Amino acid sequence: MEQTTSQPWQASQSSDLYGIERWGNDYFGLSADGNVTAKTLNTEVALLDIVKGMVDRDLQMPVLLRVENILDAQIKRLNQAFANAIERVGYSNSYRGVYPIKVNQQAQVVEEIAAFGERYGHGLEVGSKPEMIVALSTLTKPGSLIICNGYKDQEFIDLGLQATRLGFDCFFVIETPSELPIIVERSRVLGVRPNIGIRIKMISQVSGHWNSTSGDRSIFGLTATQLVEVVDSLREEQMLDCLKLMHCHLGSQIPSLSDIGNGVIEACRYYIDLVREGAALSHIDFGGGLAVDYTGAASCDNQSRNYSLDDYCQALVETVKLTLDAEGIAHPRIVTESGRAVVAYASVLLFNILDTTTFESTGQVVAQPGENPLLSQLRGVVENLSEETIEQSYEDVHRYRKQIRDGFQQGTVDLRCRAMAENIFLDTLHSIAALLDNLEQIPPLVADLKLSLADIYYGNFSLFQSLPDIWAIDQLFPIMPIHRLDEEPTRQAVLADITCDCDGKIDNFIGSAAASKTLPLHPLEVGEEYYLGVFLVGAYQETLGDLHNLFGDTNVVSVRLNRDGSFDFVKEIHGDTIADVLSYVEYQPRQVELNYRNTVERALQEGRINVAERQQMIKAFKASMQGYTYYERED
Repeated sequence: MEQTTSQPWQASQSSDLYGIERWGNDYFGLSADGNVTAKTLNTEVALLDIVKGMVDRDLQMPVLLRVENILDAQIKRLNQAFANAIERVGYSNSYRGVYPIKVNQQAQVVEEIAAFGERYGHGLEVGSKPEMIVALSTLTKPGSLIICNGYKDQEFIDLGLQATRLGFDCFFVIETPSELPIIVERSRVLGVRPNIGIRIKMISQVSGHWNSTSGDRSIFGLTATQLVEVVDSLREEQMLDCLKLMHCHLGSQIPSLSDIGNGVIEACRYYIDLVREGAALSHIDFGGGLAVDYTGAASCDNQSRNYSLDDYCQALVETVKLTLDAEGIAHPRIVTESGRAVVAYASVLLFNILDTTTFESTGQVVAQPGENPLLSQLRGVVENLSEETIEQSYEDVHRYRKQIRDGFQQGTVDLRCRAMAENIFLDTLHSIAALLDNLEQIPPLVADLKLSLADIYYGNFSLFQSLPDIWAIDQLFPIMPIHRLDEEPTRQAVLADITCDCDGKIDNFIGSAAASKTLPLHPLEVGEEYYLGVFLVGAYQETLGDLHNLFGDTNVVSVRLNRDGSFDFVKEIHGDTIADVLSYVEYQPRQVELNYRNTVERALQEGRINVAERQQMIKAFKASMQGYTYYERED
């Protein structure tokens, strides 16, 4: 399935083909010599150069690459965009961002966000006691914002009250009325006046994968009746002055700006009435929702967005100002919990291709004297093929092949005849596929023909460990080679991982106009690695990955780009060993080794092996236990 052009291929054509300028958010690009580059600080570094540095450090594929500068840049962009919007519309309060730890809980990520975000007062959102522990051990600056969502028991609340005593601006967001009595009781026991928030149940519905977080059936938030009950309870406890934050969450990855605007208006109506009830509100938290344009389509598609970061900030700030000004209500501090948009761009999954399967004839199609007559009928299909006979030819070639396969099962067709038939069949299908490009409308019968002929490229990764959203929710991530992009990619392929699972494949890719079932790739070259990158994987993928086939966490590398075009390896974490993943599923590595040792000893006693072989087997087994769970190239 080769594709060729008459003119020499240029890297700019690869840029258009894979859409890197559309989804890269100015963080990724292509060099003239065909390498994908990471770009920050007015400099760019080829990912292939970083890969070479990994290999020198014995960090084999697959590797999760984090570019710390990109993480920093996204925090800076978010805070500056809100600051600009506040200045532009004359908003009389400020913005504070918090990062939801659940989006990517890895220490390298959270610590970098906390360290770089400190200059902007960027805080953390926590939804569990472990996440609260992370926040308390990571944030250092008094006044840092901690938003406590989720269901909170006494221990959770005690940790938050202690955070308040330590100087953090820690808010308990009430998700259900049953939390309030615990907050009241513990605050009195510990002698700490709590900062309380309430989460409202939004009616405004949004588009996108996660719109179930809004509406009447949302599992989070208080109804209008429950809000009144909480306000009355706080007033009765003489703690209405503690109600300082109103929280709402429209959804995650919201593709439409108009949906966001409608939700902000609804939230403001709640805010206005709560202020009139006597609540001392000073913060309004709009939760998450800021989308990532995974496809680069700039549309309302679930995996895109039809707005820029500046548009998003402008919509929030201006809508709050106009709505509250009309009612004479003071402007609150605006809080958002953007996680996906902060971390997605900073991580790239890199892996090598191990092998390929192609669906092409091996060339054994020349007629032989005395061959089976069925082969002549099969050959006759392609001889009569034209644009007008595509559907008939497609049906005929399948019918004749079936007759030959049936004959093989019945013993009337031999193996060589069947092999010849399969080659003629594939040649004919490729001839049919070549005609489809000339048709204005492809007949439904052959709509999936090109996909059925696509190569399979076997990647050294686990879909379920590193890219679970592709399997779970049909998420699209940008995928492309990171080198050889000054060469034309002449193969069309789907990707298979190395798990023993038919779902361990990727057959839906970002295309130039719409999603494509195949990915353009280069033929493998003997003795040379071929590297692919999956981009924008910083959100949720590490958190949700599982141990399918006991493939563990990959190697992780964090780099920092320098203004002179160099880069530094900041952190290196070797991925899980086999012993590690066995321990995760309740095996005891020492016992596993002992069991194997006993098996080898029994074989020695039975005379199956000698002492030297015994020693070698035990040594190799122990070495494997400390080895990488993924495919390793031999030196």
